[in-house]
Amino acid sequence: MNARARACPGCGKPAVTAYRPFCSRRCADVDLARWFRGQYRLPGRDGEAALDPDAGLDGAPDTDSDQGGAR
Repeated sequence: MNARARACPGCGKPAVTAYRPFCSRRCADVDLARWFRGQYRLPGRDGEAALDPDAGLDGAPDTDSDQGGAR
């Protein structure tokens, strides 16, 4: 393997251009499945609560009464 060739992040075999950075469709699909299952996460600070999707940017609940619905 030359200095420019990289190993597949899934199995360590040399990467193939068609599936780069992976060596095969299987390794690419395994990696995608890991993303879907939530196995890849960015670590948060200790004690940091998960963000509420209904909260505003400041973390407080969104109090805007106009949700774009019919009146």
